[in-house]
Amino acid sequence: MSTNPAIASLQPERQALKIPDHIGVIMDGNGRWANARGLRRSEGHRAGVQAVRRIVELCISYKVRCLTLFSFSSENWRRPPDEINFIFGLLRRFVSSDLNRLVAANVRIRIIGERAGLESGLRAIIEEVEAKSAANTGLDLVVAFNYGAKAEIVSAVRQIAGKVATGEISPDEIDEALLDGHIYTHGLPDPDLIVRTSGEMRLSNFLLWQSAYAELVFVEEAWPDFDEAVFLKVLRTYSERDRRFGGIAS
Repeated sequence: MSTNPAIASLQPERQALKIPDHIGVIMDGNGRWANARGLRRSEGHRAGVQAVRRIVELCISYKVRCLTLFSFSSENWRRPPDEINFIFGLLRRFVSSDLNRLVAANVRIRIIGERAGLESGLRAIIEEVEAKSAANTGLDLVVAFNYGAKAEIVSAVRQIAGKVATGEISPDEIDEALLDGHIYTHGLPDPDLIVRTSGEMRLSNFLLWQSAYAELVFVEEAWPDFDEAVFLKVLRTYSERDRRFGGIAS
């Protein structure tokens, strides 16, 4: 990854930054980015893929342990069919062009979200991505696809209720740790930092259970404009936060 001279000059500051173990990103603003430039919304999604490549490289460079990207929500099915088909086409092209590079970079990819009801070609892509990268030990790249946090919690509760019904566990054994073990991101650290681009200030049904103590940072830049300068701005903001987890100030 190439770094511009202005960024390179910030190496001492970079070393002083607190680096989150887990960053979650709500990638917002592709359509508005395109509209502001007189382009089709599809061009915004295409530019958004380039931003995905940048943030993956940045997380590897800055030694972030886990990155979760909100790529397609369960509510996004309400969008026009042509736009959905274009997004899925981008996904397929991204896998064909980037999967081997990510595997070679020791990135482990996990796809979270509801798979029932997805067409067989998409399920095959998901299975291929996860299988090819399963043995990797570097950055955990989690892609939230056809994902909704409320549905995730409901799914976990149903699994636990089924175990109670069969006598595998008793109601008294239900606690936070048990639910943690039944959500999509089990085995991964909860996000330390949630970033949303394009100036919107809401979580939009993203990692609601996992984000109980996450720091929230909202930036004005649209997702296609997310680069190392914006990434550093986010890390500066995060580094200035005093994370108390319900305790008193340090």
